[in-house]
Formats: sequence, structure tokens, C-alpha cells
Amino acid sequence: MNVTIKFLGAAKSVTGSKYLVEIGSQKVLVDCGLFQGQKELRLRNWDKLPIDPTDIDVVVITHAHIDHIGYLPRLVKDGFSGKIICTQATEDLMKIMLMDAAKLQEEEALFAFKRGYSKHSKPEPLFTTEDAKMVLLVVESHPLRKEITLRKNTRVTFYNSGHILGSAFAEFTLQGDREQKKIIFSGDLGRYNDPVMFAPEAPHDTDILLVESTYGDRLNPQLDVEGQLTKIVNEACEHNGALVIPAFAVGRTQILIYYFHKLMEDGAIPMLPIYIDSPMAINVTDLYERHGGQHKIKVAKEGTQLMSIFDSPQIHFCNSRESSKALNEIKKPIIIISASGMATGGRILHHLTHRLPRANDTILFAGYQAEGSRGRSILEGEKTIRIFGEDIPVNCHVREVHGLSAHADQSELMKWLGALKKSPKLTFITHGEVESATTFSKLIEEKLGWKTMIPEYLQTVTLFDGI
Repeated sequence: MNVTIKFLGAAKSVTGSKYLVEIGSQKVLVDCGLFQGQKELRLRNWDKLPIDPTDIDVVVITHAHIDHIGYLPRLVKDGFSGKIICTQATEDLMKIMLMDAAKLQEEEALFAFKRGYSKHSKPEPLFTTEDAKMVLLVVESHPLRKEITLRKNTRVTFYNSGHILGSAFAEFTLQGDREQKKIIFSGDLGRYNDPVMFAPEAPHDTDILLVESTYGDRLNPQLDVEGQLTKIVNEACEHNGALVIPAFAVGRTQILIYYFHKLMEDGAIPMLPIYIDSPMAINVTDLYERHGGQHKIKVAKEGTQLMSIFDSPQIHFCNSRESSKALNEIKKPIIIISASGMATGGRILHHLTHRLPRANDTILFAGYQAEGSRGRSILEGEKTIRIFGEDIPVNCHVREVHGLSAHADQSELMKWLGALKKSPKLTFITHGEVESATTFSKLIEEKLGWKTMIPEYLQTVTLFDGI
């Protein structure tokens, strides 16, 4: 039985995770994400997949971020009819994420049509809400650490990766005619001292390893996050303006709520209203209470209600367009947290069109900004930012907080790898921009003596030539 892997995404980039593993006649797709960031990457979402979706037997998902699940509606639309395997919390998150992504696709296509800034006479979404609903019909979720049989010779087990709610690394066990082999897909790895998520579990020995390298070239210490936020919030209050934070709805929004709640309770910052203006973030926050055993935030039951810090009186959820638009008129210190985290879409774009020109307001970036994203452009000091076909002047204060990333940094990635007692036959460095992946690859070879490889987009590699 021969085993090959084809890299359909996350090769020399941090988005579009898709790995096609062929195990004899079986075809398994690990992750199925959208490309984000630079236009040349985003255009890949519209390319015909190099494999017929009807030929794929099963899809295994490590976690519910859009760059790992966002292509699923298109895959199902184009004919995939097998099972989609993931953890239970990932299934719950997937429902929220995909419906939101589909709605954004539809809204952006309609907006482009109305404003006339698309080259197409009638712009179409990549997928629709109906396509997203079809995905949810074929999802099958399992607990962590349960071995799942995909086929007689193929099993997979999920282990906590500490990245976001439900995230896991996937360990495949392949039983050949002569021997047994293992492949581990790291997915995205979290941090060892995160205030909300539990640390990643240690990996078992494996023959082939795929490891992410988002921060493979740098340290991102979680030093004095509270001090940074205290200074930024108080500075925003001195300017008598709003603090607007583009933040991912999953993970980043909840950890920001955790820190702001703590700082207010400690008296380090004023008691400010915090507006969560992201329908997805609101729904996701409910899941943190439903999956209370998978993170560190205390969840208590009061009668039939689950209660946590997310129910504090300072937190206000914007459940309607009207409540979202009303925030634009507030000209006093408030905190607005809205998706998306890289300002690539969602309600945050409307806040940016109003807040970027205002000298009193502050935009705070609380996470990684990919090359080509609006967030990266604002951070790099661009004087105008194009939103909805218009150039918006940047007159506001721009700040960045470090140490909030849900991604393991270089030292934590090395710590995770160090749990392996023997070196894999081959370690693929994925999900990182070229510089990051290259630095991390060299470090692994120098410190651990392992053989590494940075795959090219669409490259096929033979993992086992008969087992």
C-alpha cells in the first residue's frame, strides 16, 4: 500500500489549509480551508480543485477557523458526499462559522454588484448559505482521544491542541500489509500558558509529521499583556474616543473580554461599556459556556442558566444592524470588539469607515495580520485604506498589543516537538510565510537533527512506498 500527500494549501503561506492524503485507494482530505490575505492567494479559492471532490472519501478537520474549514461548502457543492470528521466543539463552531462565512460571501457579492466595483456584471458568491447548510448534514463529531475508524486500515485520533475551542491535532494510524505507520497533522497549536485555553497535549511518536510555522521565526512572549492593555485603554480614554478592536470571533474576542473584565475588576482601567459587535462572536461566546470543561473560564449553573464572565453588566451584545450602526454615533470612551480580525470582512469594515478618519479614536490590533490584509496595511502606516471601493483616510491612533496570539511561538513549537522521543522520518513545515517556515525548518534541523521539508503549493510527496 502506497501513501502520498498533495499540498493543496498552507504551503509557504498561512492560509488555505488542505492536505490530500492517498492511502492506497482511499483519499482523505485533512482540513479544507479558504485562502485569505493577498489577492493572488484569494483567487485560488476560485480555481478548480486539482482533485474531483466526488473522489474524496472523507474530510478530517483539525479546528473551525475559516482557513481550515471555509472551503467545505464549495467542496460539498461540487460533489463531495462523504463524512466530515471533527471534534464535538468543532462541529458546534463549524455551524456558526460556515453560516457566517456564507452570509458574508452573499453580502459582499451583492454589495459589489450595487457599487459596481466587480469586473463581473453579476458577481456571484463562492458559496451560499444553502451550500453551508449541506455541509452540516454530513458532519460527524467525536470526543478527544477516541480512536475513529475511517476504513479498515485507517484510524484517526484527535488530541487537544490548545489553539481554540475544539481544536485538535490529528494522529493517523495506517495499517499496511507488512507494517503500521503514523502521521500527525498539528493543525494550529496553542500556547502553554494561555489564560483561557488548556495547554496542547504532547504528541506521540510518529513516522511523518506536519507542523505549523505561523510563528516559527519569532518569539511572542505573553509578557505583561495586562500592562499593555491598561496603557492603551487609558490612553484612548484620555483622547475621549472609542477603542475599536478588529478581533477574530473565536478565541481572540473571548480572551479580550477576559482581560478587560479583569482589568476593570482590579481598577486598572475605567468601567467602560464593551460592545461585542459580531453575530458570530456572540454565538461563539455561548459555546464557551456549553463546553465549559474545555477551557479555564469558570462556568456556573444558576437555575437553568449557565453563567460566566461573559454575562457581566459591562458586556453588551449587538444583536441587530440597528444596534451596530448606533455605535457609530457614540463619541465618548467605549470599547468595540468586532470581526474580522484582519479587517478582511464583516461589521468591522463599517466601523473602520467611520472611525479611521477620526483623530480621537483608536484602532487596536490584537493579533497576527497577514500580508495583503487591510490590518497589515493600517499597521504599516498606509495613509488611506480601501474599503467598499472607497479610499478611507487614516487619521486615528493605531496601536498593537502583543502576546494575545492563540498560536504557539517558536519556543512553544519547539517544546511541542520536543515531546517526541524519536525523530520522524520526515517533518513538513506548513502554515507559515516563507521566511517563518524557512527559519523554523533550519532550527529543527540544527537543534533536533530532523529531516525537514517546506512543501510547494500543489506538490505531491510519497510518504511510504509500500507498507
